[in-house]
Amino acid sequence: MRARVNAIVGARSVLAWDARQLPYDADRVLVGAARGSSPRDVQAAAQIGVTGCDGAIAETGSLVLLSGEGKPRTASLLPPIHLAIVSEADLRDTMDEFFRERAADIAGAACCTVVTGPSRTADIELTLTLGVHGPGQVIVIVGP
Repeated sequence: MRARVNAIVGARSVLAWDARQLPYDADRVLVGAARGSSPRDVQAAAQIGVTGCDGAIAETGSLVLLSGEGKPRTASLLPPIHLAIVSEADLRDTMDEFFRERAADIAGAACCTVVTGPSRTADIELTLTLGVHGPGQVIVIVGP
């Protein structure tokens, strides 16, 4: 798992969730990563954001991320690439199943973000653009 994370991140600058929030000790390969407590300019300069996830929904292919202490929302939204590390324990069949099981966690979260691929938009001339309102690339690793 860590070898895959390391290969994807490479020499890019990283904005990541805190170590205790990342599965599989993935933080061990994120030496020098910026965190939510880092200065804003350092966070904004990150080339890749690394997060865990709170739910991975099979029905829609979506990730659910609950922001809060040690889990900055900026890690999944600010860098041009988002790398999400999914634990097998976070897999759910449906969004309904996730919402029923994690209702209290959702209510206590600062924000609940549902990611279903890179952001996309098309202007009036129907020119599709990826990554306008978030990362242009989303990479998911399902561990271990």
